[in-house]
Amino acid sequence: MDFDLAPPVGVGPLRIGMPRQAANAALDSLRDISSLSDSDRPGQHIFRPSGLMISIHCMQGQLKAIEFKGPVAATDRVMFGKLDVFSLPAREVVRLMRERTAVQADTEDPASFVAPDLLLKFWRPFEADDEPEEERGYYFSSVLIAQPGYYDTPAEAEERSRRTC
Repeated sequence: MDFDLAPPVGVGPLRIGMPRQAANAALDSLRDISSLSDSDRPGQHIFRPSGLMISIHCMQGQLKAIEFKGPVAATDRVMFGKLDVFSLPAREVVRLMRERTAVQADTEDPASFVAPDLLLKFWRPFEADDEPEEERGYYFSSVLIAQPGYYDTPAEAEERSRRTC
């Protein structure tokens, strides 16, 4: 199954800003009922047979972010346009993303990248582009799509609040 990232709207039935109960039901609809995982946590995350984990983050009764942790089998793909974010090396994903939008290295975690205009964050457990034996570090392990302001610092949140009032 393909999961198409559509920032800042959401992914499939999961819509940023939807009420928590609707988000719980939407997350549940993404389960493969022929292969349920004992690791599923209703209202938090599910695991698909491919190993893909889909997690929702709710605050104040609304869905604020959706996170995908990469599959181990290619039966599920997380796509941004034609880009499969987990099948290409992280540096290639960043290069291709930069053809469409600004992408910044996370100043606190050099293995992570943020596309602030799209509200996407790509993460891997460590940066290993120069260590060929550490294959896991070449690929992103998770991608998060969030609502506007999710990545704001307190000063940025205050400025955003002033602009919307």
